[in-house]
Amino acid sequence: MKTSRLAVLALATGMTFGLASPSLAQSSSSSAETYRLLNLFGDVFEQVKTKYVEKVDDKQLIEAAINGMLTSLDPHSSYLNMDNFEEMQVDTRGEFGGLGIEVTMEEGFVKVISPIYDTPAEKAGLQPGDFITHIDGTAIRGKTLNDAVEM
Repeated sequence: MKTSRLAVLALATGMTFGLASPSLAQSSSSSAETYRLLNLFGDVFEQVKTKYVEKVDDKQLIEAAINGMLTSLDPHSSYLNMDNFEEMQVDTRGEFGGLGIEVTMEEGFVKVISPIYDTPAEKAGLQPGDFITHIDGTAIRGKTLNDAVEM
């Protein structure tokens, strides 16, 4: 009886490790790939710091890389540094100035999601889906959403 329990325990343990090994190996190889890519990022970062024609600011480079990572996910994601975050906190307290529109960035232009009721944007006839290509005669293609909104 003891021998059969021991055999069942050994079989169960063997099956557990046998089934777990591929997922552990996959997790390990996935982690290895992640670290390889992070090393690549570090290498590129060092190359830019040492070989770019102008002096670069480490913090700005890293924040731009983080923002690039997030903006590549969808048109609604972006990175806010502490200054921009605090500004957003002020902007979203329920009091605001400006045109009164909810916007996103799409294909390099500001896209109207919706004008806010009884604001200059609604009164001017802006509609959801409209694209804003210029602000006060200045083209906005290539600017970030935050830069365009601050114009």
